[in-house]
Amino acid sequence: MSRPATILLTGSSGQVGFELRRALVLHGRLICPDRHQFDLSQPATLTAALDAWRPGIIVNPAAYTAVDRAEDEPALAHAINADAVAAMAHWAAANKALLVHYSTDYVFDGSKDDAWREDDAANPQSAYGLSKWLGEQAIRDSGCRHFILRSSWVAGVYGQNFLKTMLRLAASRDSLPVVADQFGAPTPASLLADVAANLVARCQADAEQPYGTYHVAAQGRTSWHDYASFVIALARDAGWPLALAGAPRAIASRDYPQKAARPANSLLDCSKLRHTFDLNLPPWQDAVRQLFQTIDDARKP
Repeated sequence: MSRPATILLTGSSGQVGFELRRALVLHGRLICPDRHQFDLSQPATLTAALDAWRPGIIVNPAAYTAVDRAEDEPALAHAINADAVAAMAHWAAANKALLVHYSTDYVFDGSKDDAWREDDAANPQSAYGLSKWLGEQAIRDSGCRHFILRSSWVAGVYGQNFLKTMLRLAASRDSLPVVADQFGAPTPASLLADVAANLVARCQADAEQPYGTYHVAAQGRTSWHDYASFVIALARDAGWPLALAGAPRAIASRDYPQKAARPANSLLDCSKLRHTFDLNLPPWQDAVRQLFQTIDDARKP
């Protein structure tokens, strides 16, 4: 594929979108529409906007991600995560554009003991997970050239996430319960952006690529509780003023009920990505340490 004149980036104000603006800027002319210009909650309006911009590449990190609220707003989650994605995919197929789309571990039910592979059977247990799975299926059914990048436990410098929440709560509370029986690997938004940019560059150099679905996550395994403990220890060592004297208190999922079901196991097997594209993914501890250092540097005068 020749170098595209235009890359359309949705959700450029989100934590992954923020990093994608940096990562994609050297690969083409970026268009970063706001929600009024490209409203994913109104899928029927998207084709006209795409016809006007005519991007060679569409990168879509935007999604309805309010997991619990989606149980009360399944139609809105479906419109954004499935119908809007279908509209982009069909346009991409008709116009020979590339679609890079982000998906989630929530397409799985979390019951597997080891890491999830791309070809494992999907079985979403929430309205959010179902909407994301239907979006994936729409892309595959469209026949467009695509990369679907599944990830989990995403954290970034920009926007809200678990890491930032733990730092905020540890600064204001002397007790902090955190679920200890759900497992995954914290993955920086910057890594997700860099992988997407790498794939875009490969497609610009050669249109014949092994398109499809790939898992992208930092390596290793941890629980939410151990992740929180690691982050809080970093903050304590860096001299943050914390109200929490020790580690967070480990609790079971049943002791922290939530409206939407969470996968007990969110580990993603990323060997397909590594072997296909010779990409090395960092251990989650290194990724989190680097992210914390960026946040720590930003708070210093």
